Amino acid sequence: MGRRRKGRDISGWVIVDKPAGITSTAVVNKVRWALDAKKAGHAGTLDPEATGVLAIALGEATKTVPYITDALKCYTFTVRLGQATNTDDAEGEVISTSDIRPTDEQIKAALSPFVGEIRQVPPQFSAVKVDGVRAYKKARDGEEMDLAARDLWVEELLLIDRLDADHVVLEMTCGKGGYVRSIARDLGDKLGCYGHVLKLRRTWSGPFDASDGVTLDRVQELAKTVELDAFIQPLELGLVDLEKVSCPASSLVKLRNGNAAPVIASGLDYDQEVWASHDGIAVAVGNYRSGELHPSRVFVPAQMG
Repeated sequence: MGRRRKGRDISGWVIVDKPAGITSTAVVNKVRWALDAKKAGHAGTLDPEATGVLAIALGEATKTVPYITDALKCYTFTVRLGQATNTDDAEGEVISTSDIRPTDEQIKAALSPFVGEIRQVPPQFSAVKVDGVRAYKKARDGEEMDLAARDLWVEELLLIDRLDADHVVLEMTCGKGGYVRSIARDLGDKLGCYGHVLKLRRTWSGPFDASDGVTLDRVQELAKTVELDAFIQPLELGLVDLEKVSCPASSLVKLRNGNAAPVIASGLDYDQEVWASHDGIAVAVGNYRSGELHPSRVFVPAQMG
């Protein structure tokens, strides 16, 4: 029989404004410890040197992580022109240089092919798996890999600022699975000057904004106190991109047992994915079919943030 994990049954979201110099997993572990939460996870990894929105799901909110992962997110990043590195960011070794410096107009014109449905090759130092091994582990051993290109939806890519001849600030709104480092690398190649990411910040992800995030210092300062609970946001925020239906009291038990049950809704398509609410609390996510919700995820009542 497996050991039962200790901790509080709390559910909801904690939005951390992640600092540089720490992994996303380490931040999750610190938040889980500080809140004495039984279960925690995050919606979208940030590189250790990246900052900004790290959405941490607690308890039952971990079941809504895919909806935040799939949502649009926005990054602001500084590109160092004139240098390529083996990691496509400032942490790596410079492998190529160029004296070419494009104008603002040339940069703006070069951004267009990176908008819409694009294909990009992940950095050599990335978490994608090659023959069951993370690419960054092979790269550290000096192995150069032919990584497969991946689809990415880029909603918008803008030149925000030109700090000097060597540095530009860009803003990208995109879907899941994108590598900002690949954008900087490929843009530099297109411009003929090389490029890599110097700084990266995720400003928002789905419904969560960095300006509403709590700092990791504050989390540690309030660790194990009731004051920290004030930063737990409702589980339901992870479902804002889905239509909501009402769950009558008579359907509660059936839905929470994973069985189809009647719900109150109108104007929905057959088989549309929705979430059911009872008194403002999420009961289940599933597909709406002829007046019934067929649940795919159910939420166990717990102490909700």
